[in-house]
Amino acid sequence: MYVSPAIRFWILVGIVAISGFSQGMLLPLIAIILEQDGVSSFMNGLHATGIYIGILIASPLMEAPLRRFGYKPLIIVGGMTVGLSLLAFPLWQSFWFWFVLRLLIGVGDQMLHLSTQTWITSFSSEKRRGRNIAIYGLFFSLGFAIGPAMSSLIDISPSLPFFVSGILTFITWGFVFLLRNEFPEQGDTGSASFLGTIRRFRKVWKYAWVAFLPPLSYGFLEASLHGNFPIYAIRNGIDSSAIAYILPAFSIGAIVFQLPLGVISDKIGRHKTLLAALFVGAISFIFAGMAGNSTVGLIAAFFIAGMATGSTFSLGISYMTDLLPKQLLPAGNIMCGIAFSLGSIGGPVLGGLIIEFLTDGFFYFITFLLLTICLCLVAFSFQKKRVYQASK
Repeated sequence: MYVSPAIRFWILVGIVAISGFSQGMLLPLIAIILEQDGVSSFMNGLHATGIYIGILIASPLMEAPLRRFGYKPLIIVGGMTVGLSLLAFPLWQSFWFWFVLRLLIGVGDQMLHLSTQTWITSFSSEKRRGRNIAIYGLFFSLGFAIGPAMSSLIDISPSLPFFVSGILTFITWGFVFLLRNEFPEQGDTGSASFLGTIRRFRKVWKYAWVAFLPPLSYGFLEASLHGNFPIYAIRNGIDSSAIAYILPAFSIGAIVFQLPLGVISDKIGRHKTLLAALFVGAISFIFAGMAGNSTVGLIAAFFIAGMATGSTFSLGISYMTDLLPKQLLPAGNIMCGIAFSLGSIGGPVLGGLIIEFLTDGFFYFITFLLLTICLCLVAFSFQKKRVYQASK
C-alpha cells in the first residue's frame, strides 16, 4: 500500500506523541505513589531514571540493526515493547518490578525515537528541517503535557492510567504497518557492526559535540521537573492540587513556542536560537527559586521556562543534522538519545540529593546547568572560527 510522504510524516509524529504521553504519565504518577508509600526522595529519583537507563543501555546497540533491517522493523518491536510493559504495571506493585518495566520502556522508546528521528531528518530538506523537527518535538510535548492528567484516573482505579496508556500505544503502533520500510543512507562510513558504530560515534563527537548539550539539558529538565518537583512542592508546603497546574505550565510553554522557535532557527541559525533560549530559561528558573510557594509565580516561571527551553531537544537534533553528513545521522541521533538519557538519569538523582540536603537550591542548580551550556556554545563558535581561519 502506497502512503504519501505527508501521511508518513504524521504517522511518525503520532508515534512520538504517544511516547511522550506515556512518559509524561509515568514520571509524576509513580513519583507520587512512591512518596505516599514512604520511599525517600533519593530512591524515588533513582527509580525515575529507569526509562533513561534503558535508553542508555540500548543506544549503542541500535545503529547496527537500524542499518541492517531499516526503520519500520525497529518501530514495530519498540512499540510492542512499550505497549506490553505499560499493560504489565498493574500485575504487581513492587519497587523493583516497576523499575524493570521502566527499563523495558526505555529500550522500546529508544527504538521508536531513533527510528522516527533518523527517518524524519533524512527526508527533511534543509529549509524545512527546523520546522519538521519542531513539529516532532511539539507533538512529543503535547503528549507529555497530557500525560500527567492521567494520574487523576487512579481515583477510579489504580490500574486505569496504565491500561489507557497501553491501549493508546497499540492503536498508534498499528498505523506503522501501513508504511513501506526504508533504510538509512549508508555512504562510506564503515560496516554495520558494533565496532563500525563506535568509529562513527568518534566522528560524530568530533564534529558535533556541542549539539548534544541541548538534548542533555532537556532530559535533565524534563526528568527532574516531573520526577523531583512534586516532592519539592510537598516539602515546601505547596498544595498537591497546585502541582497539577504548575507542572503542565512548562509543557504548555514548550508547546506554544516549539514551532515558532523551529522556524526562527531555520532563518537565523540554530546556534543563535539555542543561546537565546538557554539564557532566557536560566533567568526564568532564578525567578522560580524566588517565587517560593507562590502557585501563580511558579506557574509563570514554568511557562516562560517551557517557552524557552522546551525546544532544546528538537533544536539540538536540527543542529546536529546541520553539522553532519547524512550517512552519520543514525549515529548522531543515537548520541542525541544518549545525551538525553544522561541528562534524564542525572536530573532525578541530583535533584533528589539537592532536595534532600538543600531544598532551596533545586532551581538554582538548574540555572547553573543552563548557563554552563551557554558558555559551551560560545566556546564552540570560537573553536569553529579558529578552524576556519587556520584553513584560509
